[in-house]
Order: sequence, then structure tokens, then C-alpha cells
Amino acid sequence: MTKNHDDSGTAGTDRRRFLKLAGTGAVATTGLAGCIGTEGDTPTEEPTPTDGMDDEDGDTTPTATATSAAPDSVVVGQPASLTGKWDFLQPAVTQSTDLAATEINDAGGPLGAEFTIQRRDTTVDPQQARQVVRQLINNDNAVAINGLFSSEIVPLWDFLTEQQVPIVTPWPGSRFLDTRGGDKGTPDDVSDDDWLWRTVIGDTVHTAGAAKAMMDNDFGTMGILNGTSAGERGWADTFQEAYENLGGTVAKRVEVSEGQSSYQSSLNVLFQADFDAWALAAGLEDATTIVRDWSNAGYGTQLLLEDGLMDPDLIEAVGEQAEGAWIAAGSTQGPNYAQFEPKFNEAGDADIHTWGVAAYDATNVLALAIHAAGSTDPAAIQRHIGAVSREGGTTVSTFGEGKEALDAGEEINYEGAVTQVDFTDFGNVWGDVGVSTVGPDGFSEQFAVSADDLKEDIENY
Repeated sequence: MTKNHDDSGTAGTDRRRFLKLAGTGAVATTGLAGCIGTEGDTPTEEPTPTDGMDDEDGDTTPTATATSAAPDSVVVGQPASLTGKWDFLQPAVTQSTDLAATEINDAGGPLGAEFTIQRRDTTVDPQQARQVVRQLINNDNAVAINGLFSSEIVPLWDFLTEQQVPIVTPWPGSRFLDTRGGDKGTPDDVSDDDWLWRTVIGDTVHTAGAAKAMMDNDFGTMGILNGTSAGERGWADTFQEAYENLGGTVAKRVEVSEGQSSYQSSLNVLFQADFDAWALAAGLEDATTIVRDWSNAGYGTQLLLEDGLMDPDLIEAVGEQAEGAWIAAGSTQGPNYAQFEPKFNEAGDADIHTWGVAAYDATNVLALAIHAAGSTDPAAIQRHIGAVSREGGTTVSTFGEGKEALDAGEEINYEGAVTQVDFTDFGNVWGDVGVSTVGPDGFSEQFAVSADDLKEDIENY
């Protein structure tokens, strides 16, 4: 049974709902004790790696580390967005994580121990996230971390890698992680590891998918309007690079400052150019104003929205005015989604979104890595994350199936609900990109761009 405690003072979050592709639900949380540790704390000493054994191809496969005695419980920490501007995303992640934890314990748990999720609120604030990570490791004895957003990971990168505790997260899309993380393809040697893995596709992949979707549908010339904040400018830069690499032409790009009451003048400047479609990357409030101004002016032209705008508040504010707009994001439906979905729906009332499904995969990967390692030592777990999820061995989709195969002496390949979870050397995953249309009733996926069609155009990921 998963242990869930909460003294965050929030019985639940704003009950906004993601229509069709995203959602909220009841928040199951864990207790908060006082934070300890200072900036100068010494990272946990790394144990000596276990010897490896060569497989038939000559590659080194890490061998399990035997434990002298099975633990009573294994704690995995989950930094969470229980409060703050992203709190509406947490319920689906909580529900998926707890579903996986229940299944893990029903199957006997890793190493025969009770699998416990310790969930603590970071409000997606880097400084609070630093305190929470210290607390999870030092107070709660978490052997691994399941969580953290891009906006927490990037400023805390050195701190996080210094902890030498594996992090498997369903959240971050940042290009910063394209060449950081994973085991660098040397699972038996943690000396070059960056200790972070993500079970959701990166921004590089879904912006490439958006670009390919536009080109495949004969939108060969585009305009771009984006805000100046790092997130919006970064999305626009990444999309433009991918689009032009595919042969597209950006006829005009306009950057706008945030918080304006009207963007009509900026739209006038943009639409002086001739193009087949235009892309919008702006925060929700600004995007709402821009879409209204665009619709009221009658500009027409196909609109592509950045993936961060897949928000129910957009539908409530401008669902009819944005009707027919496209939005490209990581597809919710991976290899074992059909098996996962009914279990998720039975577990609670949160609506499914991509990050929620990816949380189920992250939880299972960690539990399987612990069981395969035969140890709760963080370095041993780190060495087995790739081993239980990459191609080769018996394909499994749940912890129970994986544990049975591991106990029978088999190698395993966990395939997830949202992606195949075949981690790259940098700890990244590939996945299809779903293209949805906006309507007054929500977001409706129309088609998908296959991950296989994107791999040849993306290097160093």
C-alpha cells in the first residue's frame, strides 16, 4: 500500500478540467517535515560499481547487487506541484503514480519491500525544490526521485547531479536536457552519469513534429509571433529551426512584450507578410488576447499554437474564436496506453494528460530498476534504469510482469503507456507527436507524427 500524507494545507486544487487531453483530480500528497542540509553538504559517497558481465555482443551488462537483508520499505520521493500556477497538472500525475505504486505493492514490491511514495510540494519554485530534494534524500531516505520540472532542473543542475541519486521525471521538455542525463551508454560506469532520465519526449521532438505536420500539409511559408520570455522565445526558436531544416520559409517573425491590453498593432505588422499559416507562442493570458484580436480582425490563416497552450482556460476564454487551430504535443497514447487507461479511470477522477501517463512509466521504471539491482543503493539503481527499459529481453508493461521475469533470471524491456521508454544515452525517450485541433468543447487529436519519422532529423538527443 502506498503511504500518502499531506500537511501542505491544500485539500485539493482548482477544479479546472483539461478537456479530452488534460485534466485534474483529487490530490494525494505526503507529509512535510523541517528541511535540513546546507549548500555545503557533502554528496553521498558513491559506492564502488559492481562488476559487469559481457553479453553475447560483447557489451557489458550490469549485474544485480545482492542485499544482505531485504528492506521493509523502499522510499521514492516525488517533488510535486501541489500549489502554484501548475497545480492543475498534478492530480493526473498523483493518480498515475499512486496507481503504479499500488500495482507494485500488489505484486510483492521491489526486493519484497513495501514501495512508498513520499510526495512534497515545490510549487515549481527552484529554491523550494532544492529544499524538498534535500528533505526527501536526507529526512525520508528516498533512494530515487520521481519528478521535477524543467524550470527546477535547469537552475539546480549542478546541485541535483551532486546528490548522486537517480531522478526519473515525467515533466521536463527543455532542450537543456537533450545532451545531459542518462548513463552515456556505459551502464556499468556511473562516473560519467548525470543521474537524470525523463519519460516524456523533449521539446526538440514535439516542435520537430509540429514543423513536420505543417510541411506535410503544404504550409510551406509561415509567420511566427512569440513573447519574449525564455519559454516562448525558446519554443519559437526551436520550431523555426526545425521548420527551416525541413525546407519551410519563415516569412515574418514578430516578438511582443507580455502584458499588453491589445496586440492588434503587432498582428498588423505580422500580417503585412504573405504566408500560409502562423504560429503563436505566448503565455495563456497574452495568447487569449492575441487570439481575440486576430479573430476580431478577420485575418484568417491556419493557426498553430505552442503545446503549453493546451489548457482548459484557453477553451473557456477563446474556444470558439480559436476553433480549427492546431496544437502539437507529445501523444498521450503509447504502446500500452489501452491497457493503462481503464485502470487510470478506475483509480480516480483526474483526466488523463501526457505528463500523467509518463508518471506511470517513471514509477514502474524505478521500481523495476530497484528490483533488478537487488539493492537500494542509488548507484546500483542508476546502473539498472537503462537495463530494464531498453530494447532486448522479455517485453513487459507492468512491474508484476517485470518482477516475474527478473526473478526467473531473464533480462527485461519495459514498454510504457506513453512511449516505448527506450532511453537514449542521454536518458531521453522518443514518442509520437499528436496534432490536435481546438474547438469550443476542447482539444481533439486528429493525427500523429511518428517518432520514427523524426529521428533521422534530430541528432544528439
